[in-house]
Amino acid sequence: MSPDGTAPRNGTASGEDTARGVGATSGEGTKAERATLEEKARRRAMLIRAGIYIFATHLFAGFVLLLFALGDRK
Repeated sequence: MSPDGTAPRNGTASGEDTARGVGATSGEGTKAERATLEEKARRRAMLIRAGIYIFATHLFAGFVLLLFALGDRK
């Protein structure tokens, strides 16, 4: 905003507006907001990957136990 309270006419945001993320032209927000969103996405991907690994490990362990149980039969 200019000193008289009106918005600048050249289409650019003032430093104050940019600091608050108001003047972001791409709609992505500030660098800190993007970094936070990227970190959340990385954590979510890591949790999904860990869940898949845990599930697969338990499935494999169950298969091995089944092999031992079937091999023990006479």
